[in-house]
Amino acid sequence: MIVRACPSCGKKNRLSPAHLTDHGKCGSCAAKLDVVAEPLSVDAADFDAIVAQARVPVLIDFWADWCGPCHMAAPEVAKTAKAMAGKAIVLKVDTEANPELAARHQIRGIPNFVVYSGGKPVMQQAGAVDSRQMIEWLGKA
Repeated sequence: MIVRACPSCGKKNRLSPAHLTDHGKCGSCAAKLDVVAEPLSVDAADFDAIVAQARVPVLIDFWADWCGPCHMAAPEVAKTAKAMAGKAIVLKVDTEANPELAARHQIRGIPNFVVYSGGKPVMQQAGAVDSRQMIEWLGKA
């Protein structure tokens, strides 16, 4: 489950990974919860649940805090998440905190981007790119 705070009352709401691209309402005050429009930092368990249950393409940004190009790519990743809100999910995986995910995807250089569709990886590319490229990848998936 993914936890998001309500913008109106601040209460935490649990969202199923399958519903990250749906509008919802706060369980406490019934205020509208918008679709996720920012990159979500995930661990291995959240990663697996989201990729398996997503009904839309998923872009994963593998990065690390010490990586200069990763920091340069971060605003483009955020721009992609905002532009594709409701049509795709954007995840961020810190390779230092989640080395098993990096190993599973054979990450040799970062930033590294992987697109999943239907629970399977459909493309992977290392190196910083702009949001137009990321949006194009998600559109093709």
